Amino acid sequence: MLAVVGGKAANLGELLAAGLPVPDGFCLTTAAYRQATDGHADGGTGLLGAVHEALKTTTDTDLPALAALAGRARDAIRAAPVPPDIAAAIESAYQALGDDVPVAVRSSATAEDLPSASFAGQQDTYLNVVGAAAVVEAVRDCWASLWTDRAVSYRATRDIDPAAVALAVVVQRMVDATAAGVLFTANPLTNRRQQAVIDASPGLGEAVVSGAVNPDHFVVDPVSGRVLERRLGDKRIAVRPLTGGGTHTVAVSNGGATACLTDRQAAELAALGLRVEQHFGAPQDIEWAIDGGGRLWLTQARPITTLFPVPQRPAVQAAGTPAAAAGTRVYLCLSLAQGLTRPLTPMGLAAFRLIASSAARAAHFDVPQPYNGPSPYAEAGQRMYFDLTAVARSTIGRRIVPRVFDVMEARSATVLRTIFEDPRFSVTRRTPLSLLRHLGPIAVRARVPEALLRAALRPETALRRTNRLASEFRNSLQPPAGATALQRLDHAEHILGVRLFSVVPSILPLPALGFASLGLVGKLLGGGRWDDLQVVLRGLPNNVTTEMDLELWRLAQVIRNDRESRTAMTGRTPAALTADFRAGQLPSVLQAGLARFMDQYGHRAVAEIDVGMPRWSDDPTHIIGVLANYLRLDDCAVPPDVQFSNAAEAAEAQIDRLVAEARGRGKLRGAVVKAALRRARLFTGLRELPKFQLVVALAEVRKQLTLAGTALTAAGALDAPDDVFFLNLPEARAGLRRVAEGGPGGQPGTGRTDLRGLVAERRAAYALEVARRHVPRVLLSDGTEPESVQPAGSTGRPDQAGILSGSPASAGTVTAAARVILDPVGAHLEPGEILVAPSTDPGWTPLFLTAGGLVMEMGGPNSHGAVVAREYGIPAVVGVPDATLRLTTGQQITVDGSAGTVVTL
Repeated sequence: MLAVVGGKAANLGELLAAGLPVPDGFCLTTAAYRQATDGHADGGTGLLGAVHEALKTTTDTDLPALAALAGRARDAIRAAPVPPDIAAAIESAYQALGDDVPVAVRSSATAEDLPSASFAGQQDTYLNVVGAAAVVEAVRDCWASLWTDRAVSYRATRDIDPAAVALAVVVQRMVDATAAGVLFTANPLTNRRQQAVIDASPGLGEAVVSGAVNPDHFVVDPVSGRVLERRLGDKRIAVRPLTGGGTHTVAVSNGGATACLTDRQAAELAALGLRVEQHFGAPQDIEWAIDGGGRLWLTQARPITTLFPVPQRPAVQAAGTPAAAAGTRVYLCLSLAQGLTRPLTPMGLAAFRLIASSAARAAHFDVPQPYNGPSPYAEAGQRMYFDLTAVARSTIGRRIVPRVFDVMEARSATVLRTIFEDPRFSVTRRTPLSLLRHLGPIAVRARVPEALLRAALRPETALRRTNRLASEFRNSLQPPAGATALQRLDHAEHILGVRLFSVVPSILPLPALGFASLGLVGKLLGGGRWDDLQVVLRGLPNNVTTEMDLELWRLAQVIRNDRESRTAMTGRTPAALTADFRAGQLPSVLQAGLARFMDQYGHRAVAEIDVGMPRWSDDPTHIIGVLANYLRLDDCAVPPDVQFSNAAEAAEAQIDRLVAEARGRGKLRGAVVKAALRRARLFTGLRELPKFQLVVALAEVRKQLTLAGTALTAAGALDAPDDVFFLNLPEARAGLRRVAEGGPGGQPGTGRTDLRGLVAERRAAYALEVARRHVPRVLLSDGTEPESVQPAGSTGRPDQAGILSGSPASAGTVTAAARVILDPVGAHLEPGEILVAPSTDPGWTPLFLTAGGLVMEMGGPNSHGAVVAREYGIPAVVGVPDATLRLTTGQQITVDGSAGTVVTL
């Protein structure tokens, strides 16, 4: 009944239906609001029609205009009389409660107290209203409060149609509260489920809700009733009802001396909150009161919208889905480990479940349902997580995994080491036999020992063989000619479930040997030589990503030297240029250059591991925008390609110095260091090649799925081919089968005649997750985010005033203006500015060519952004928590890539 009674009333109705204690009363439906304002969902022509129309052309950033329109709407509602039939209905329902009963008159909007957005505090509540006439006036004031400045701005920022929102009004018997407050059924600070958090104060709960009082604070285990934490507030004021109506605020002397709740009452509240959570099936934010007789009352419940979901095993096909493992589990975010902060589309997640299943089967693990992924695979917030509990309980896992993350995502490594100290994850497996039993078959099938031996003895031959394997893999991905839509889907699944993983272990030994060679040199030269060794990794050959970036820069220079192309690029928008490129109508030099680049690199994209993300060949607007930015760089003293060549020369010179140093300690040592450094330089750049091949395959999968989506669209099952990426593979298959049988596409087991409703739901959920700024690196199965409960400084060096700490990633120091960029598509970076980003993948790297430095929230010394920053010779610090929130565009900062610090000036 959300559209009829709004979120607050609908939730109160749920509580009543569940037999929970809610004060009695009545609800005035949204029909009364619409009648009173003579408005309609389409904008109407009544009191608010002009305001609705004006809001359509007002941006969410024009706060003065929004406030003016909100004021017009409030004034119009307050000036209009309440329709007589509505006033009579209110008076009748009020009198049924008793004679002059004190009531609370509360707003209940249709866009309020929802799982996706709480809208908490956006509309008004009137307490201790006495008398029928006063209730009628309070109802009208509630209607007007739908148009508070804050509510109008909130709706505008979330693109909610103001004409589609209506307001119901809840009228409830007042609880003469001795104490009241707020109860969260999950800890909002730590994300921990089944840990009730209670804020309480004497008198009415308005003091706590409005933040006017420092309340008593309790943390309670709702199952055992044990109070885990108790902190008394000073409670200097209390809100009390006035005789005859209204409230007043009174001073409380010595309010902090005693708690306003006993431990027993706190435990009863927590248990009641658990019942509410179990009824709604999700953690709840509850308002409560205790009357003079000690009875508990619930006055409101709404979902807690800020909690990150607990990782869950997918269940695409119910049969064969394993039961959840007992005990507390540890989950690591694989999405963040890949430098991806945004969610994956449903098809993107489905693709990785198949890839993960393929890898698990290759390692001789049992995978009953490949569509669900292997048993450690989980998802939360449309991101990929991996159950690391077995790693935490393994001696070899504890030794290897944190070291890997030291160079991939350093803060994750620190959090994992802290978890290893938790007795719940004590070691149960002390030998590496199980690991070898699973990795051995992969190594044998990929001929890893042979590849490592060849790379050590004949590095050039090994490099040529790896490049040949990569080329053969790319050429083998096309489907048979004349394939049907179902056959194309079969082919996409074959790539994901069989072909794709096989290429990774075939390539990985060479970059692994490159890094191992660098580590060997570090040991032979003595400790503490990372800054010296970093220089060796600058201007690396054989890195497909830096080759791509430099190719784009060279294309910019070709365009600059062609007058017609330069004029086209500087005089038109990227969107207009994209349209001309697709039509083949750009100047010939520009058209041919872009076509060559797209032929070689068009399979790449921002967030490219998600098969649901458009490739550059699908939409070249981003790349054209980057080229346009390059053409603005008239004062580039040292062009990026020259910088890269200089970096390569500096690396060769550094090798000579290090070899000479080693020879001073013995000819054999010198020879080993020289050979190791040559292999490090030759092979380390190949670290990008496995992912490059992965993305090549994903681009082909995307192409085949798009063609399948085209067939579903033609049959009326979808609105557009790209909608297929908001399905999973079995759903797409079921739709195509129905099309092949002559009917519209459908979703298995739902009776739907098409898939458009399902796509719309998932697009809406995806849009909400795109807006999420914080994604936990590590989560426990009870919802706890370990990083949030660790003491200050336990996850790295504590920050000092004006100094942000992270992991050193690329040596050097630079002072310049920061440029905070959350999405590289359409972003503009001035030459020399310091790029501040959540994380980066190859889709970001064209920005590196003009950046003076790099700061990332995620990553470690060998994460993607760090490696590319070193190759370009720009200072970089990674793993800086909340850098995009704590730094602002235009702020002068100093990045010290050796110390791992960012100093704000």
